[in-house]
Amino acid sequence: MAVFMVILVLFLLVLCICTALLKWNEMRYRKKGLPPGTMGWPVFGETTEFLKQGPNFMKNQRARYGTFFKSHILGCPTVVSMDPELNRYILMNEAKGLVPGYPQSMLDILGKCNIAAVHGSTHKQMRGALLALISPTMIREQLLPKIDEFMRNFLSNWDNKVINLQEKTKEMAFLSSLKQIASAESSSIAQVFMPEFFNLVLGTLSLPIDLPGTNYRRGLQARKNIVRILEQLIEQRRGCEESHKDMLGYLIRKDDNNKHKLSDDEIIDQIITILYSGYETVSTTSMMAVKYLHDHPKVLEELRNEHMAIRERKGPEDPIEWNDLKSMRFTRAVIFETSRLATIVNGVLRKTTQEMELNGFVIPRGWRIYVYTREINYDPFLYPDPLAFNPWRWMVRIR
Repeated sequence: MAVFMVILVLFLLVLCICTALLKWNEMRYRKKGLPPGTMGWPVFGETTEFLKQGPNFMKNQRARYGTFFKSHILGCPTVVSMDPELNRYILMNEAKGLVPGYPQSMLDILGKCNIAAVHGSTHKQMRGALLALISPTMIREQLLPKIDEFMRNFLSNWDNKVINLQEKTKEMAFLSSLKQIASAESSSIAQVFMPEFFNLVLGTLSLPIDLPGTNYRRGLQARKNIVRILEQLIEQRRGCEESHKDMLGYLIRKDDNNKHKLSDDEIIDQIITILYSGYETVSTTSMMAVKYLHDHPKVLEELRNEHMAIRERKGPEDPIEWNDLKSMRFTRAVIFETSRLATIVNGVLRKTTQEMELNGFVIPRGWRIYVYTREINYDPFLYPDPLAFNPWRWMVRIR
């Protein structure tokens, strides 16, 4: 009986402490003029619910508080906007008190020189360097041939095997990007680089709590290991007289053809950003495309007919060329419809540089604004029968 009473008292004590902490945290953010919403626990906020529930968290909060509400996610007080008109206004007025507002864990792990962390002239310089890597000339002469070669090799041993599609598409997205960055060395560094990169990705989607065993600590350590690998690679390239026609080769060039010269730290952060930005989007879109094609045989047949028509004009070993890519109208429609229905990117984050008024509410300086755009993809006025997988809806828009 005594043991039961002790357990009961401890339980009630913990319950009281938890209730007091939640109440205290709500009181901290009960400032006049803020939108409605809940802030969750001190430090942690509602990050656990946000990451676990995903879109359902947003739907539940919207049902309670409307299309404009406050929360505390990924280590920062955040206002969530699900209003299409307001979202359009926010995105079109970024210079007026708003800057990119990615979570602190992402900024720490991707590096202080990554394009999401810089502004003004530095951002312009970074943007110019990245756009030069995907110019039409680079796509025609470098990207397309390498992707074609990589995908032929990657798919060559899939026959008569059970494939874990989720794992394979992740591997494909990472390895194909790595080959574009460092074509000659990609095979030798991939096995060391890949597990570190996966830890880095997990770290960016965690609370910035630097304690042993946390995803954030593992992400920071993975970044250090990746930086060391890339520093050695850059040093080797500079000590070699051979020129390399890949992204790293372009970034480290010092001649007049390279208009956007970057420091080594900036080059490393841009390489990490390129790998990171294409990883989740490409892998998930590829996986969902296979799923939708499996579920819709008529779409698969139309897609196959388009590719077989291109293949009939070429030899068995001829690579895909620029004109082939431009002629893939239905393929692009499938990609667009997969991106719409799967909605890989739910929105973008912005940060206030000054106190500002939005939708009749006052948003304090330093808060994040989550421009949540997912629901637009399911708007029946924009997309009739929005839950149907229908690539043909895009054919009238593709020229």
